Amino acid sequence: MQIKEIMTTNVISCSPDEPVKHAAQLLREHKISGIPVVEDGKVVGMVTGSDILRLLEVPEKDSHLWLPSPFEIIEVPLRELISWEEAKHALEDVGAKSLADVMSSPVVTANASDSLETVASRMVKHNINRVPILENGELVGIVTRQDIMAGLALSA
Repeated sequence: MQIKEIMTTNVISCSPDEPVKHAAQLLREHKISGIPVVEDGKVVGMVTGSDILRLLEVPEKDSHLWLPSPFEIIEVPLRELISWEEAKHALEDVGAKSLADVMSSPVVTANASDSLETVASRMVKHNINRVPILENGELVGIVTRQDIMAGLALSA
């Protein structure tokens, strides 16, 4: 079975200069977990919900016990306040970042004429959940792990 027989052809895509906020809205509205990033008709990246969530990671604090000196008793609350303000500002800016800053690149792709087994093998090898499908270098579809399972069920 060729992958073009099971691929989704109505692919939602974004451009690299679009904000993360827009991609997050598309993921939510269409109940999908990843979007190809396309520039001049070429797939240049992939952005997923996981990529966006990684932007919200806050580094863990060191939990080692230390006793403050008299000067640090004044300094520590100020340092914490500044740290909190920086974290808050960073979170506010997340939605404004461009997709070029968060997308995964290069992208693992497949050709529309590739077999289901070839694409499935590529997904496993690269530990990915979706593969953009190209024809003559242009995005023509996308295949997810669910599509692969459905295709296997059809061919059995």
